[in-house]
Amino acid sequence: MKILISNDDGFDAQGIKILVQYLSQDHEVVVVAPNENKSASSSSLTLDKPLKPIEIEKNFYSVNATPSDCVHLALSGMLDKVFDLVVTGINFGPNLGDDVVYSGTVAGAIEGRFLGLPSLAISLASWKGEYFETAGVIAKKLLTQITHAQLSHDTILNINVPDVALANIQGFQTTRLGKRHQSEKIVPDKDDNLKFWIGKNGKQADNGVGTDFYAITNNYVSVTPLQIDLTKYNEIDRVSTWLGIIK
Repeated sequence: MKILISNDDGFDAQGIKILVQYLSQDHEVVVVAPNENKSASSSSLTLDKPLKPIEIEKNFYSVNATPSDCVHLALSGMLDKVFDLVVTGINFGPNLGDDVVYSGTVAGAIEGRFLGLPSLAISLASWKGEYFETAGVIAKKLLTQITHAQLSHDTILNINVPDVALANIQGFQTTRLGKRHQSEKIVPDKDDNLKFWIGKNGKQADNGVGTDFYAITNNYVSVTPLQIDLTKYNEIDRVSTWLGIIK
């Protein structure tokens, strides 16, 4: 396959290098990635300035851009190539539960789906970052089977890999997104109390059997199918009734 690779940690991050190392063994890969860390950029597109890709080496580009920008550029005319698949990652840190709303890694995969390609987002689910090689092997294994997945056209796979040695991986689980508690409060900057840092993610709230949190805790690879449609269908009738009484 011809695979487009991007991430949100930047073109020089360890995770993207490992991903290229493993996927390029069996496939043709092209990297188009941000020139710096763009974590938590979600699906933002840069519309107020032109974007300049820089070719670091053959088939490896750095762009002053978000992950969604990078995927959009690569699939919309920047490259004279036709791709079969978009893979984003390997993200340093988990993308579990509510994280997917903010994640640039997941957003890059969503952009791939917006533009018509099957897409996977892969994350190493800890902040230690000890076993990127495990995630690289898992990515390669998944891609050997992706052509048999028969996924619907609007599905994105969000994959989280436990940060453990490959021998300690217990297998794969298909999961749903768990939920976190409310984020922690903002933190004043130590040098300027008029500036603030965003608080840490909330702790796990819904982490029972079947969730991505549960799978990772028990050393399973979590594979969560995501959809782009955010409509809450079971509220449509209630909202319609409420609107109907407005004079």
